[in-house]
Amino acid sequence: MNASRVRRRLAGATAATLMAGVGALAAASPAAAKANLLAVDKVSLVGENVQVDVTYSCDPGESYQLVANALTQRDTHFQARAATLVKPAKLTCDYNSRTLHLTLKNELSAHFAKGDQVKVKVFYLDPDGFDYANEETATVL
Repeated sequence: MNASRVRRRLAGATAATLMAGVGALAAASPAAAKANLLAVDKVSLVGENVQVDVTYSCDPGESYQLVANALTQRDTHFQARAATLVKPAKLTCDYNSRTLHLTLKNELSAHFAKGDQVKVKVFYLDPDGFDYANEETATVL
C-alpha cells in the first residue's frame, strides 16, 4: 500500500508540473510572438526608381504605417530622395513575416542612376507620429 501511495503522489506531482508548464506556455505565447520587426532584403534600380524588398512582422491590431525612404550619398549639395508610405490597411499584422516589394516615388526633379550610393531607411510610424523598428542599409545601385 505504501508503494501505491508513492506512485499516486508521483503521478499527481507530474500532472501538476505538466499543467503548470502548459499554463505558462499558453500565457507566454502571445507575448513571445509579439514583434514589430523590419528588414531591408534587397535594394535595386528600375529605370530611375529605387525598388526595395522589405520583410515585416507586426502585432495584430496595430495601426502602424510603413515608411521607406531612399537618399543618395553624393558629394554634391543635391541629393536625390524618394519615399513611399504603406497604409495600415495594406499591412497584414498577424505576427507572421511577410514581404513587400515597394517602388519608391522620386522627389520632384530627383533621379537615381546606376552606381549611386544610397541609404535606405524603413520604419513604422504610429498614429501619434512616433517611429518604431528603424532599419537602415547603405548600398550601391
